[in-house]
Amino acid sequence: MSARCGIGFDVHRLVEGRRCVIGGVDVPHEKGLLGHSDADVLIHAIADALLGAAGLGDIGTFFPDTDAKWEGMDSREILRFIRARFAETGIRILNVDSVVMAQRPKLAPHVARMKENVAEALGISPDAVGVKATTTEKLGFTGREEGIAAQAVALVEQD
Repeated sequence: MSARCGIGFDVHRLVEGRRCVIGGVDVPHEKGLLGHSDADVLIHAIADALLGAAGLGDIGTFFPDTDAKWEGMDSREILRFIRARFAETGIRILNVDSVVMAQRPKLAPHVARMKENVAEALGISPDAVGVKATTTEKLGFTGREEGIAAQAVALVEQD
């Protein structure tokens, strides 16, 4: 067995007329995240961390934003795809940890559901999923509420 680590980072702009989906949770907010899929910034960062740990590239490798069939997709499908791909290749997810950076909306009330959603999609225990939320003290694009960012790290083990 060998352990491998990966990191992921994602950013999406906040705009009028879109849902704000983070960690598979529809978070109430007057703006939503702009993207080809549901623009779930947390799941995208986690997916890239997992794919990186496995040496499989990034989300765009498998779900290009130029392909209309992924438009509006629930990003949890990306995690389910990774779960299946890992099962085929003998990769086991040990844990993922993440942080979402957003001035608003306040995410703390939704973190437990986000963890459950990620764990369910990946087929791992919720205690192997870390989700944290922070503001950026009104600094930068997240502080100005122009967008939301997420960063993640994943540890996997391969036979």
